[in-house]
Amino acid sequence: MEQTTARPTVIAIGGHSLLAPDLPPTVANQFSVTREAMKPIADLLERGEHLVLTHGNGPQVGFMQLRSEMARDSLPEVPLDSLVADSQGAMGYMIERALRAELRQRGNDSRVVTIVTEVEVDADDPAFDAPNKPIGRFYDATEAAALSQERGWELMEDPKRGVRRVVASPQPQRIVQLPTIEQLCDLGITVICCGGGGIPISRSADGQIVGQEAVIDKDRVSMVLANKLNAKALVITTSVDGVYEDFYSDNPIRHAELSVSQVRDLQARDQFAAGSMAPKMEAAVDYLEATDGVAIICEPEDLVRAIDSDAGTHIRRDQ
Repeated sequence: MEQTTARPTVIAIGGHSLLAPDLPPTVANQFSVTREAMKPIADLLERGEHLVLTHGNGPQVGFMQLRSEMARDSLPEVPLDSLVADSQGAMGYMIERALRAELRQRGNDSRVVTIVTEVEVDADDPAFDAPNKPIGRFYDATEAAALSQERGWELMEDPKRGVRRVVASPQPQRIVQLPTIEQLCDLGITVICCGGGGIPISRSADGQIVGQEAVIDKDRVSMVLANKLNAKALVITTSVDGVYEDFYSDNPIRHAELSVSQVRDLQARDQFAAGSMAPKMEAAVDYLEATDGVAIICEPEDLVRAIDSDAGTHIRRDQ
């Protein structure tokens, strides 16, 4: 295979994008939704875009952890780092299979590969003392109160969607498999990596890998990846069609274009909710501070139009 010098686009796919809100979250339903979600990805590949895909796993790893807890009388519980690894493999398989099927239907033989990815964090990161990363599904107030009492869960409320469990979300420091990702990327292969933010690991005093009970924010690690790959764009798909001011008010204001300084002003006014839009905005700003490109926030179905500047919110460096 010939090497490519084209700058890639990193696309961070939200975990909720692979679930249908009106259908049970069965594996079959997730495959069906993922196949639809891969159509705009295939559109971009067909027109020659060079892509690297990451994905969230908040709902899925929450389901896995709940299964583990429900079976704890019969089987040992699975630690969170291993659950993230499980979700990476399962979701990578699902995304890769769906994308290959979509491409094959179009007569396109583009290569796709999934890398199970470890991401190093600081074992002393203060995030371990202040959990704020949502995982699992949304609960109503009654369910949430019962889960808090029965399981000792930390919980966070989203005013529009309900209550979710939160766990520690340390800052990503290093993508362990980055050299392999870079080599595959240079060959023009579409890489699926850093799923669910990556498997959170740290190093012991003697250099051994130690798994951490945490979930790394996938938008933050996607930013690290985009900077390391010198990506021309960082695209984050989510459940809203762009970045809003006064999102939880009766009169939210959608922004089609924002500069880094405008984002910082909105951040200073607490316009972005922790655990949802806040890390996306932090990732966008950190990406643009290090790399000459564009950060885009959009819904999954608007992906092609957003890259063509016809949808979503585009964030750029100050002029």
